Amino acid sequence: MSGIHEMIDGEVKGNDVVLFMKGTPQFPQCGFSGQVVQMLDYLGVHYKGINVLADADLRQGIKDYANWPTIPQLYIKGEFVGGCDIIKEMFQSGELQDQLQEQGISVRGAA
Repeated sequence: MSGIHEMIDGEVKGNDVVLFMKGTPQFPQCGFSGQVVQMLDYLGVHYKGINVLADADLRQGIKDYANWPTIPQLYIKGEFVGGCDIIKEMFQSGELQDQLQEQGISVRGAA
């Protein structure tokens, strides 16, 4: 499993915003992944979507990596932010937009 963790670590640290999700940003395969995609797209955030359904080791590996049992999982600048419910709360309160901007990531409609 260490190969999977190295791959995950490389993706998380090599991209400003990464979403481990079921399906792709263009075609989410679950409602929770779809909700996070909609929020990121609404904000105009450039992110990398990684389909965990393509690989069973990856699907389990990302859960172990973050010690978080559910997918999707959002990472900003190498740090785990949360799953769908947390991201939705942060989006609605404006905290997600603030965190993205604090990390130097442009957000649509930001002052």
